[in-house]
Amino acid sequence: MTLDTAPFDMAIVGAGLVGATLALALGQKGHRVALLDGGDLQTTWQADTIDARVSAITPASQQLLTTLGVWPGIAQRRLSPYDRMAVWDGEGTGHIDFSALEVGREVLGHIIENGVVRDALMDALVECDRVTLIPRARVTCLSEARHGTRHLTLEDGRTVETSLVVGADGAGSQIRALSGLGHREYATGQRAVVATVWHEHDHDATARQRFMSTGPLAFLPLSIDGHQKASSIVWSADAEFADELMAMTDEAFMRALELDFEHRLGRVERVSRRHDFPLIQRHARRYVDDSVALVGDAAHNIHPLAGQGVNLGLMDVAVLAEELDRARHRGAPVGDQRILSRYARRRRGDNTVMLMAMDAFRIGFGVGWPLVRVLRNQGLTATGRWPWARRLLIVQAMGQRSDLPRSMQSPTF
Repeated sequence: MTLDTAPFDMAIVGAGLVGATLALALGQKGHRVALLDGGDLQTTWQADTIDARVSAITPASQQLLTTLGVWPGIAQRRLSPYDRMAVWDGEGTGHIDFSALEVGREVLGHIIENGVVRDALMDALVECDRVTLIPRARVTCLSEARHGTRHLTLEDGRTVETSLVVGADGAGSQIRALSGLGHREYATGQRAVVATVWHEHDHDATARQRFMSTGPLAFLPLSIDGHQKASSIVWSADAEFADELMAMTDEAFMRALELDFEHRLGRVERVSRRHDFPLIQRHARRYVDDSVALVGDAAHNIHPLAGQGVNLGLMDVAVLAEELDRARHRGAPVGDQRILSRYARRRRGDNTVMLMAMDAFRIGFGVGWPLVRVLRNQGLTATGRWPWARRLLIVQAMGQRSDLPRSMQSPTF
């Protein structure tokens, strides 16, 4: 049974933050888009609860969401700006901190609950008549490309005809597997424990991260009803230690959190339910094939220590949308591999560098050898003293690149 009599220009599989943003970007450009997801595609965010999963949205990503008209909906719900960042070695004296004011900006970014962004995107998608939402859709088969067309077969027997299939279906991407694009993966041996905590002292809109041999611990500032005494934590820990953290009572966990964070925010007074997930870095062997492209975690899955995962995915979105729009104006088919290869070339290098950098940080700070500890502490502190190095770090943390797509370029930067 064919789902729709007319073929779609694009069928995007996966309606997370990256897939939903891409659907909206392409729909607003006039493409006929199908957005498929295994869930219900309903708005679910509630103001009286706080999502355990948050993202550090950079100004570059903010500009993309503003361009798409989504940012006001996010701001109406809840967001938490931060203007300072502090990083230090928990087993030495190395440290660095910097602020947005050093580059003439008000914020370095915003900590936003994933549910907030997704709800704002869903509201915008419902209003976009070029996007067809297809909930409870699980893809079981992907046809070969014939005459510039692919067919997706769903679990319930329906089929979707499209000129381009985009896999935005996460780290375990079914589209990546069905298309034979393949991937490499590396298990870090760590798990991330995430929760929301309430603490004694104000966080002063500062994102903090302490590196330890067992893994980094980040406190990401949240603004709840105007108060600054809540943070989202991401505690990346070796698997055995993560199991211990998950098995602790709330009281024991809060005391361990205080100790390992050196009481920087005083006493931890309350903690939400904890969640954990394995930290596995993945990178697709190829991003594109004839009439197929991968974006976000389907293409690259990164360690969360720099909070860049969603931002890299949104960069994929902006670049792919830009290349497809360019192809449309030239009259080229959207599934042409030459068009898609330009997207892959623009994104693969940047993503590879970020994957390697995050792994180097993780390994470097996990080594307990005295000489390595001295060198990394001296390097971290020295970097903070060099103006050009500080500015480079700040600009990178804000998502600024030399080849930013137009939709992510801020007129004020």
